[in-house]
This record gives sequence, structure tokens and C-alpha cells, in this order.
Amino acid sequence: MAEMTKKDFLELLDEFSEKNLDPKFEKIDARFEKIDTRFERIDTRFEEIDSRFTEFREDIIHNFHVISEDIISKVQLVAEGVANVNEKLDRTRQELTIEIQGTKQEVLAAVKFSYAELDRRITTLETEMEDLKRRMDKIERRSVS
Repeated sequence: MAEMTKKDFLELLDEFSEKNLDPKFEKIDARFEKIDTRFERIDTRFEEIDSRFTEFREDIIHNFHVISEDIISKVQLVAEGVANVNEKLDRTRQELTIEIQGTKQEVLAAVKFSYAELDRRITTLETEMEDLKRRMDKIERRSVS
């Protein structure tokens, strides 16, 4: 076998490379380009999903704020209603206290009047009873004598 020179070796390598390696590398490069394209599409889809998630999150936060503001306003309405009921109860309590005091005074006056009337009637009956006793005593003394 003849010795190969460096030049011969490089020529042989170029020829082998052009025939065998370059087409294979071109196929590999084409496959990598397809893979890169697919990855780019996947990245785009992830960005879309990320964007949708961000919108969804912001929408949920917005809805939460709307609902919480509505609940707060309803709680304030209930608190105002309770305050109004308390005021009405206080007024009613004061009115009832005044009315009861007036009624109490009327009842006491009526009782005093009734007591005075009863006292007068009893005194009259006692006086008449004493008068009747004296008369009976006189009659009994006459009949014994």
C-alpha cells in the first residue's frame, strides 16, 4: 500500500464528507429546524396560556372586589337599619315611660278618690250604725221599764 499524503487524506476526507456527512447533517439540521419551529409554537402557546391566566386572575380579583364592595354596602345598610330600629325602640320606650307615668298618676288619683269615697261612705255607715245602736238601746230600756 502506498502511503497517503496529508493532501490525499484531506481530499479523501472532503470527498467522503460531501458524499456522506453533509447530506446527513442537512437532514439533522432540517429536523432541528422542525423541532425549533415546534418549540417556538409551544412557546407561543405557553405565552398565550400565561396571558389568559393573567387575564383570568385579574378578572377574578376584579370580581372579588366588586362582590366585596357589594357585601360591604349591604352590611352598612343592615347596620343603618339596626341603628334606625334602636332609635325607634328608644323613642317607643320613652313614649311608653311617659304614658305609664301618666297612667300611673291617673290610677293613683282614681285610687285616692275611690279610697276617699269609700272612707266617707264607711264613716257615714258607722255614724248611722251608732245612731241605730243608741235608738235600739233606748227602745230596749223602755221595754224593760
